[in-house]
Parts: sequence; structure tokens; C-alpha cells
Amino acid sequence: MQNARTLPSRIKRDAGIPGQEAARRFVHVLADTSDKLSSVCSIVEEKFSVAGERLDAEARLSQVPFAIVIRAELRDVGTIPAIKKRAGKLAKAKKRIFVLDHTSHVCVAQAYALGATLVLAGPVNRSKLLAALSDPADLASAASSETVQSDNAVETAATAIASMFTSMTSGQPVDVDGARKAGRQIADRIGQHGLSEWLATVRRHHEGTYQHCLLVTGVAVDFGLSLGVGRADLERLYTAAMFHDIGKGRIPLSVLDKPGRLDAEERATIETHPAAGYDFLRGHDGISPEVLDAVRHHHEYLDGSGYPDALCAESIGDVVRILTISDIFAALIEHRSYKPTMPRADAYNILCGMNGKLEMALIAAFKQVAITR
Repeated sequence: MQNARTLPSRIKRDAGIPGQEAARRFVHVLADTSDKLSSVCSIVEEKFSVAGERLDAEARLSQVPFAIVIRAELRDVGTIPAIKKRAGKLAKAKKRIFVLDHTSHVCVAQAYALGATLVLAGPVNRSKLLAALSDPADLASAASSETVQSDNAVETAATAIASMFTSMTSGQPVDVDGARKAGRQIADRIGQHGLSEWLATVRRHHEGTYQHCLLVTGVAVDFGLSLGVGRADLERLYTAAMFHDIGKGRIPLSVLDKPGRLDAEERATIETHPAAGYDFLRGHDGISPEVLDAVRHHHEYLDGSGYPDALCAESIGDVVRILTISDIFAALIEHRSYKPTMPRADAYNILCGMNGKLEMALIAAFKQVAITR
């Protein structure tokens, strides 16, 4: 790291905003080099009051920001302790955005473990960063307790998913109880406030594989609730949804988050993830056979055209059938920077066109989840 330097607060558009509103539009930027600090501050100051600080400088800024942006190399041995020293201020900020130049499953998982609410991978993107900060709900009024609770549920689940991916990449045992607890919190949240709030909150804070896992879990939970499944079956369903893509921890991010169509080799690589997840999880205590079955077979179709085992109708269990529908629907409606978000009604129509692959009785029951709930 270079010599410590603290940038002065840079006020641009918010100088006339009084009291609480000004504080809520104040952004604190942290970086491990002066060049990174200046580049992020120059973007953020276009719309917000901003103060920047080097991670190797003594923490001096006392004002609590509504957002913190961190751009740092998480593979550097000194970076993580420097971020942890500021854990108190991080916890108070509603948004904690990590910008990572080097992208790997380990670095993304480490960012979430450090408290990230959103990870932006790759070179700094001006429009993406400002969009992540400029949430109209945040700027219009103080955050309600309901919004905070929903954000907390998403953060708990994202942290559990980050832990799962870290375990997968490092070969360490996964925290089964932590994942199940996060799934239960999602179920409670959706049971109280519905699916739409969950989808909106997830999209606000996460993208890529993490967004997908959170969306699938939320959709599967709401589907289970709409079907009236019992508590034990609902637990199997949200646990399966939390774990279903853990095998993607073995897939390079360059393939996993590639914009556009995959080539044949990349597609073959992606299709290894169900078996990889199953092989990793089957040695763990506390994971039921139904959950393992769902992890391995959530890409199977009734006509035998799925993978990895080309199962046919009679071999595909109920949890798998529900999870597969939830997985496809979530993939269609998730937000990606390279494609528009598909309306829920359009996504449901695509599911209706998959006759022979998906169980049509379940698709009919799914309509209220997809469109009206």
C-alpha cells in the first residue's frame, strides 16, 4: 500500500439538503490505493456528498454515511484486517458496495463475509455504481423498519450463500445449520410480506449467481406456501433451494457470469455443477436425501432431456419438480447488466410453453405465484 492519505469531503449536489436527508445521501469511499480512491470518488461525487479515505490511513471520518463503497484487492493480506477495523461503521451503513477488480468465487464470498450488500465485479463502471447507490426509496424518505428487516433477511441469506461457496471452493465442511436458518428467515419474511417485496429487495442489493440463488429460494418458498405444504416439506424445499447451485463454486466466473450465449465447451462446463454439488454435499450430516436429490436433479425434465442423469417422469420427485419450475422462473426474471429484466407474466408464459418437460398441473398452480401473489 502507498503512504496514508485522507481525501477531504467533497460536496457537490447536496450542500443545501438539511439534516437527516443530507446524512442519508453521504457516501464514504474506502480504497487501498490513492488512484482507486480518486477514481471512485470522482464518480460518486457526481450525485452525492462524498468523503474518501485510504484503508491504510487511521479512520477519522465520524459521520455515518448511508452508503460505503470499498474498492480494494481482497487477496492482499493487509486489506481484510483494515476493513475489519471499520466494521462498526460498515454495520451502520444501509448499503455496503464492494468493487472488485479481481473476480473469483473466493473474493466475492470474502466480500459478503465482510458485510457487503452488493458486489460489483470487474473494472469500475460509472453507470452501474451510480445506479446501485441511487435507490429512489432510499432518497425519498428515511428507511422504514420493514425495509431494514427485509434488507437484513437478504443479507443473512447472502452471507450464508457466500459461506457455502467458500466451503465449496476450499473443500471445507459447509454450515448446513446456517443455510437452513437463512432459508427459514426467507420463509418467514415471504410469509409475512409476500414475494414481490423479496424480489425487489434482492434485485436492489445483489446480482449474478448470488442474486439467482436468493431469487430461487424466495420463489420456491412462495410456491410451497401457495401449495400449502407442511412445515417439514417447506424446510426441505428452502434448504434444497439454498443449496441447489452450490456446485457452481467449481465453475469459473468467466463462464458463470458470461454475458451472452455460451459455446458448447462452456455449456458442458456449466452442466457439471449439479453433480459437483451433490458429490460435495453427500458427505455432510444433516442434509436429507430429498435435498441431495434436488441438488443433483434440478435440471432434469419429465421427457428425459435434462441433465446430468436424463431422468424421466417417474424418477423425478416432487421437491425436484417444484424446484425446477422455481429455478427456471427465477433465471428468466433476474436482472443482469447485459439483458433487460423479463416481466413476470412473460416468464410464466415461457413456462407454459414447456409442456412435456414440466408438470403442467404444477405450472397451473404456479400462476398465482408468478403473476398475482
